[in-house]
Amino acid sequence: MMTKQLKWVYLSVLSLIWGSSFILIKKGLIGLTAFQLGSLRIIFAALFLLLIGFKSLLKIPHHQWKYIALTSLFGTFVPAYLFAIAETQIDSSITAILNSLTPLNTLILGAAFFGITFRRSQIWGVIIGLLGSLLLVFNGAVNHPEQNYYYAILVLIASICYAVNVNLIKRYLSDLTPLSITTGNFLILLFPALGILFFSNFFDVVHVEKVQHSLWFILILGVVGTGIANVIFFKLIQVSSPVFATSVTYLIPIVAFFWGLLDNEVLTFVQCIGAFIILIGVYLSAKK
Repeated sequence: MMTKQLKWVYLSVLSLIWGSSFILIKKGLIGLTAFQLGSLRIIFAALFLLLIGFKSLLKIPHHQWKYIALTSLFGTFVPAYLFAIAETQIDSSITAILNSLTPLNTLILGAAFFGITFRRSQIWGVIIGLLGSLLLVFNGAVNHPEQNYYYAILVLIASICYAVNVNLIKRYLSDLTPLSITTGNFLILLFPALGILFFSNFFDVVHVEKVQHSLWFILILGVVGTGIANVIFFKLIQVSSPVFATSVTYLIPIVAFFWGLLDNEVLTFVQCIGAFIILIGVYLSAKK
């Protein structure tokens, strides 16, 4: 019973944290480029996690470091840059809604490569979810010609990366503590992120006021929205299932939508229908 209650607590906290991440990215992009933002997000998270979790690295067996490296690539490194690049062209609320396709992708990849079996309702869920996303994107492209909705493909790729990540963790890293996994991930990512930041000309503009202002948003995003959230997420995967864990994306668009309204973002009626269709598809795909 305790585990059943805990997984809902983790799910609720994660939805609030990650639902707020998209507006933080948007605010960070005011003074930073996408590559600067993605790098700083990783660096801030890495420094925080190494500060609190360095000793937990000793608990990682040598043979599992290859899976730590894979989960760092798919779970953080690639999505951190893809989301930042996508939000240079499309609204934060749209990005959050498209991210809700993660459970569908988790189910598809789990069935294809990790031995998870399909139910008929889940197959319908995948189809419905994809139709909803197509409606959302095409209507957005028509009604917001100033935005480049081809960038929505980057969000889809990021959601596939997340799906690979949760299946890898459940299959190969369930015996490790969430702090060990997260700290190991960011130890691996710290140096590539520093390299990308160095070549992004960040140090030439760090004195600019709007850049310094954006840094505060990314500090929050890195420490809370990435570091702490990943520890909670890996714990959620361990006490539940990959599909349940990724069902946090049911709630993320709701939180992100309200942040978007406060920042003057508007969804058309047809886009709201598309978002609702996506959530129906996600629900069916996660239903047992």
